[in-house]
Amino acid sequence: MELRQLRYFVTVAEELHFGRAAQRLHIVQAAVSQQIRRLERELGVELFDRSPRTVRLTTAGRLFLPEARAVLAAEGRARAKIASLARSTVLRLGTSNGLGERLDQVLDNLTATVPGLSVELVSAATQARLDQVREHTLDATFVRGVTESPGLRLIPLWQDRLAIALPAGHPLASAETIGLAELSGMPLRLADRARNAPLHELMVAACRAAGFDAVFGPPSTTMQDTLAMVGNSTGTWTVLYATQARRLVTPRVAVRPAKEQLTMPTLLAVSATNPPWCLPELLRACDHDS
Repeated sequence: MELRQLRYFVTVAEELHFGRAAQRLHIVQAAVSQQIRRLERELGVELFDRSPRTVRLTTAGRLFLPEARAVLAAEGRARAKIASLARSTVLRLGTSNGLGERLDQVLDNLTATVPGLSVELVSAATQARLDQVREHTLDATFVRGVTESPGLRLIPLWQDRLAIALPAGHPLASAETIGLAELSGMPLRLADRARNAPLHELMVAACRAAGFDAVFGPPSTTMQDTLAMVGNSTGTWTVLYATQARRLVTPRVAVRPAKEQLTMPTLLAVSATNPPWCLPELLRACDHDS
């Protein structure tokens, strides 16, 4: 039994006319009749009652028709899946600031698991990246501190530890760890709240828990700029992810662990209805039990 025979059979069953079926299939009528006869011989039944004026399905034909359609539908789904896979050799992945060595590890794991996969990294504000995933211009994005986003599935991955950065010449720079209460009154420099609201909310709450209200210094756009301003000051500080500290810190800045548990959850945002085809592999690359 061949798929083309099933296709010819279904077309004739829909048209109940061999000539019209041949026209739909863009082949000659004799070829349609020949393949239907071969199918009937293989099945051991007649599928059509033929007369000079009419063509009708036999009882066997009526029973066989939904099964033939199901086989053709399965073939169509299989072809579509493979075509989608062939088109999806590029993974468009949004990134968050501070992933540092974790991002390297994820990419190494992913390319080892899915040979030939090309990953395009996209950096933008959190909300912009979430919107792009929702609009399917991004396949997935890392986000931090987001609790919900309509139309998206948020998959928790890991907790990132935050460290304290302050001028290398500050008296606290020689301490092994720093408590937030020791920083009260010193301006805290962060990126603009509109760019990273979860981090702002975390630090406001942490400072209040330590007994003081955070005083914010002028915002900056990047962590590199923030560290440059901290290093050039005599009494400001910031926080950064431990995973990015070794890449960004200069001799003018000291980075010390906080006595408090300052952590930010990292999640993967994907479409709730149309996640990337390689989502299981991506989660395994993040050391996530998918």
